[in-house]
Amino acid sequence: MVEIKVSYEGDLHCSALHLPSGNTLVTDAPLDNNGRGEAFSPTDLLATALGSCMATVIGIVAKRKGIPVEGMSVFVRKFMSEDLPRRVARLELDMKMPLPATHPDRKLLENAATACPVHHSIHPEIDLVLNWEWLG
Repeated sequence: MVEIKVSYEGDLHCSALHLPSGNTLVTDAPLDNNGRGEAFSPTDLLATALGSCMATVIGIVAKRKGIPVEGMSVFVRKFMSEDLPRRVARLELDMKMPLPATHPDRKLLENAATACPVHHSIHPEIDLVLNWEWLG
């Protein structure tokens, strides 16, 4: 279990304190939903969580197998629904891997991404698009 304390600061801003580490982050409502867009929105954090979880699980598998994946990047695009209720409708992720497309563990790494806990937690109605670019 991990505890996180979220405090509403007013004017659609929140701060979150990760109690185990003491790290904080702030959120703001997006411009298209009454906010100023001065920080990650809560739904931005969902998109960020997916990209960083995929990269982390790839990193875990790569470390175990001795595969150098430093320089890997994930570019995430989040699309909100146009109808109600307001929700994340689509997430597109571009995974850039610093390995050749012919790498023998390519499938292992691709499967690791979709095995991450956040991927398993995303609602099935969210359209997920995962694009791979092997740069080695």
